[in-house]
Amino acid sequence: MEVVDGETVTQYTLTNDAKTEITILSYGGIWQSFNVYEKGQKVPLIWGLDSIADYQRVGYCVGQSIGRVAGRLSGAKFKIDQKTYHVDMNRTGFSIHGGAHGFNTLNFDGALEQENETVSVTLSKHILSTTDQYPGNLDVVIKFSLDNRNRVTIQFTGKTDAPTLFNPTSHVYWNTTIDRCTLAQQSLQVNSQQRLVCDEQKVPTGEMIAVKGTAFDFNRPRLLKVAVDDVVNMTAKKEIDETFVVRPDERQPIAILGDANGNHQVKVFSNRNGLVIFTANPFDSAAEQRGDYNAVAVEAQTLPDAINHTGFGNIVLRPGQPRTDRIAFQYQPFN
Repeated sequence: MEVVDGETVTQYTLTNDAKTEITILSYGGIWQSFNVYEKGQKVPLIWGLDSIADYQRVGYCVGQSIGRVAGRLSGAKFKIDQKTYHVDMNRTGFSIHGGAHGFNTLNFDGALEQENETVSVTLSKHILSTTDQYPGNLDVVIKFSLDNRNRVTIQFTGKTDAPTLFNPTSHVYWNTTIDRCTLAQQSLQVNSQQRLVCDEQKVPTGEMIAVKGTAFDFNRPRLLKVAVDDVVNMTAKKEIDETFVVRPDERQPIAILGDANGNHQVKVFSNRNGLVIFTANPFDSAAEQRGDYNAVAVEAQTLPDAINHTGFGNIVLRPGQPRTDRIAFQYQPFN
């Protein structure tokens, strides 16, 4: 077991009757692995690293739980009830992913549980306002569950003693193909009609724009390598780093990841209205510069910077009104 800042990091392994396995680390609420077995062969679906030192060295928030607020917060400030709050500006002009002391920097307490057809681990932490500069002391619970249908559900529950913000996510990177070196055979479908317009710092402007007929239309499955090439050819961008407006739905998928060879499929469900898609190669800086990506982050959340834009959604958490946000990933083979 590793020790970070004097605290022991615990690895939790959840396995179902089909031998599907996920591992979770107490540090950062990291989702480290998601392995399924097909024809006796272990098939990894997400990217993970071997040690906390690797996670800290690589960056990119690989597999980490993000909060209190996912994404960018313009000016690193916001208002609740006409009072202005300032939080950690860990990037020039904005705060990102909860600041320098967000969920992904903390070591959580954990407890395993088995109930009927589901196994789970519950991570919990009492976060002082002085720890991350957000108003209100926060009790956060992150519960990872794996059932016998190969469905992984992540529940984020927040409870506060003063009005604060709560918009967490899981920054998990996917590649469901057999050859995980590229995104050439990785397909993606996103059930969305609009995406957010952002400025040069990727901070939302407040405008939404239609995706139909553009390089960002994923309403039918598309190979991600082809989609990235389309984006490069049609815009000044070098990767896909977009927020799609989706209809919250825990019965119908907001997105579907697939293997073009017809082997694997993962459906994504969420009770919130935003989905960030980000193509990257966290493990090879030279490949990243060339635009040779082998991973795609799929981050379900309320639309980024929601507190600063009308119509983006409510991310204010109030005393006496705990809230639970959910993201689910349903694996199934095509054949």
